[in-house]
Amino acid sequence: MYTNVAVVNQSKASTCLDTLGPCDKNCAPQCQAKYGPSVQVKCTNGKCTCLYQCRPSKVCYGGAGFCSEDCDGNCCNMNCAKKYLAGHGSCLTLVNINLCECEYSC
Repeated sequence: MYTNVAVVNQSKASTCLDTLGPCDKNCAPQCQAKYGPSVQVKCTNGKCTCLYQCRPSKVCYGGAGFCSEDCDGNCCNMNCAKKYLAGHGSCLTLVNINLCECEYSC
């Protein structure tokens, strides 16, 4: 059995595709077992294809230097956007240190 996963239209509520192998009587049960009852099952060119809502991306954290009078929250946010894919940030003060903390999809 082979698996081929693709992402379609990530801009909205994304739909993902997973090709599980040959289309046979086990196609629907396999898709439902893997992705739940809301999965859509299609047989295309003899292959079992599951269409399901993509899971959200994992959120990771990083830094983009320090916040200061010269680099406030907006500056921090811009630095995070430049440094990380889909990144955004805010200033976080820890024990008299003002850090630029970033959050991004990973």
